[in-house]
Amino acid sequence: MAKTEYRIYVIELQKKVFTENWRFRAANPQFNGVLECVYVGMTSKTPKERLEQHKTGYRNKKGHKLSSAIVQKYGSYLRPNLYNHIPILKTKQEGLKMEELVALELRRKGYAVWFN
Repeated sequence: MAKTEYRIYVIELQKKVFTENWRFRAANPQFNGVLECVYVGMTSKTPKERLEQHKTGYRNKKGHKLSSAIVQKYGSYLRPNLYNHIPILKTKQEGLKMEELVALELRRKGYAVWFN
């Protein structure tokens, strides 16, 4: 059986997420409105497949919702220029750590970022 590999992906969000969602706004007090609002995630699927799951409100076989409500409502498109340089990760733990590192780095650069 093939080992599962994990990828980081970034989805651009509509800027109105910042004004309409207080939790998103509270998570990004540094945001000055110049750059974009984005969602950073980690997946064992392709980024395109994962975006589709978010947009359709995907639930797994047990009925657990695997999509982010913020991406379902405000997600626009993938931003490969913000994640293509990140290598494929071998473990879920590596993926979760990299997701956080990428999100915090983008936030430091001036993006408004949502991640889990």
